[in-house]
Amino acid sequence: MIFRKQLYIFEIYLQQTNILIKAKQILPILEWLPNYNKQWFKSDLFAGLTVGVFLIPQGIAYALIAGLPPIYGLYTALVPQVVYAFFGTSRQISIGPSAVDSLLVAIGISTIAMAGTENYIALSILLALMVGIMQLSFGIFKLGFLVNFISKPVIVGFTNAAALIIALNQFKTLFGVNINRSNVIQHILIDAYQNLATINWATTFTGLGGILFLIVLKRFFKKLPAALIVLVFGILIVKIFNLDALGIEVVGDIPKGLPQFGFPTFDMTSVKQLAPVALTLSFVAFMVAVSIAKSFELKHNQYTVKPNKELIALGMANIVGSLFKSYPSTAGFGRSAVNNDSGAKTPMSSIIAALIVGFTLLFLTSYFYYLPKAILASIIIVAVIGLIEFKTPAHLFKFAKRDFIILNITFLATLFVGIKEGIIVGVLLSLVMLIYRTTKPHVAILGKVSNSNFYRNIKRFNDLEIKKEILIIRFDAQLYFANVAFFKDMINSQALKKEPYLKLIIIDGESLNNIDSDGIYAIEDLITQYHKKNIEFYFSGLKGPIRDSIHKSGLINSLGDNHCFMDIQEAVDYFKSQKINPQSKVYTTQTNQ
Repeated sequence: MIFRKQLYIFEIYLQQTNILIKAKQILPILEWLPNYNKQWFKSDLFAGLTVGVFLIPQGIAYALIAGLPPIYGLYTALVPQVVYAFFGTSRQISIGPSAVDSLLVAIGISTIAMAGTENYIALSILLALMVGIMQLSFGIFKLGFLVNFISKPVIVGFTNAAALIIALNQFKTLFGVNINRSNVIQHILIDAYQNLATINWATTFTGLGGILFLIVLKRFFKKLPAALIVLVFGILIVKIFNLDALGIEVVGDIPKGLPQFGFPTFDMTSVKQLAPVALTLSFVAFMVAVSIAKSFELKHNQYTVKPNKELIALGMANIVGSLFKSYPSTAGFGRSAVNNDSGAKTPMSSIIAALIVGFTLLFLTSYFYYLPKAILASIIIVAVIGLIEFKTPAHLFKFAKRDFIILNITFLATLFVGIKEGIIVGVLLSLVMLIYRTTKPHVAILGKVSNSNFYRNIKRFNDLEIKKEILIIRFDAQLYFANVAFFKDMINSQALKKEPYLKLIIIDGESLNNIDSDGIYAIEDLITQYHKKNIEFYFSGLKGPIRDSIHKSGLINSLGDNHCFMDIQEAVDYFKSQKINPQSKVYTTQTNQ
């Protein structure tokens, strides 16, 4: 009876454990919340307060980039980051409005509706819902691997160009001139040049003063909330000296209170019009968030960022956020860096930051009436210029010219053609380069290191033993339809150099990790071709899956089971023994071991 009772308790424990494991897979918050402690809370509290203060001016500023009233930036800084805290796998990134997302929202919706109108606002909220549904679907169907096709050069080229476009789009607010919003640099610069005579100097001095103040604070007082300090000073100066009478544009009334729950209004026409923008945003937001999350993962060993779960987390954040009037959100590098540098241990810091935003919405919005838009422009410019990366292009120029070219083509396409087009060009270039590299992979002709059984690349090592009757080749890639022609041409060209002495070709398969049917047929053709010339064909160091393919395809009948060796030296020794004691060649098919 006692044994049965213990067994029953053990079964209940296993069931509960299994339920907990499944629950953790759905809600990553269960991985850190049960072990939460006071020390973590102290760090998260400080980080959350810092990010919350950082988010207020940033949210207002980014809403203006998106062509929305300032309040919607605060809405987007509120709910999405709370939802991400439950579903996200990164413990440091901060979710909310971002500069790139805001620009894409403006570009995508401005062709359908006029910025600031009720229809424009409704479409922005609908766009968040569509982006969320797409991201959630991609996560459920495990399409997170797609981010692997977006290389770092593409990300850097796109980000650098987008940062410049966002900064230049602030000229309208910074100088008080009438410049149309655009996502290509030439239109912005031409428009700015044509309106130089209409510059409002009071606005210009306010904006440039804000930029200078921000730079000084960030340079010498890094721990202070520079954006908030500049924002407060801007409000006080305009209010005290009545600078709005000089033509300085202010934010004006911002509604008080938390966003009300409600489903976005939509019709099929709007959904169709927004679909391309939503698809672009879903990938860009995911790309940005995962890139940021991975950069912080390297600094912390307590967790692993999982791309598919990140898609689900971002999708849920956007879906739930859209029900509370937020526009598309993602991670922001600046505030995520602030969150990490402030000592955030868990996503609890994001929940605390959201409480700060909520408190602002309830009690502080009236204080932003005299906030000059030129100050917001200065905050945006300093923030996005900080995203421009100079080290990566310089580094790539030294050792990876092809990647350097991809980065610059992506940069120029984004800058002069458009944001969406730049991403597409960058991704296509990455894919083309990937295919090109696999069609002409690295190949090494090997020689023996003296007084050893090691074989190395003859181009990298001196004084190697090279026998004129033996050709040893290492193929450093998978062998598939796109590179079989290169494989055959390479072997034939190297064999031609050793004729008429060549008696043996050894393919070192140590780096060969996959082979398709075209690869099998190519090897069979080569074996037949060289057997007619009385040249043997051996393989060494083949991996299990390759041996499986050779046996299942019947290629072993042509190759001979006794012509597959564990290493190169074994193959060479066998060849020597055959020269001394020639035996009849018996090719048999055996079960793969």
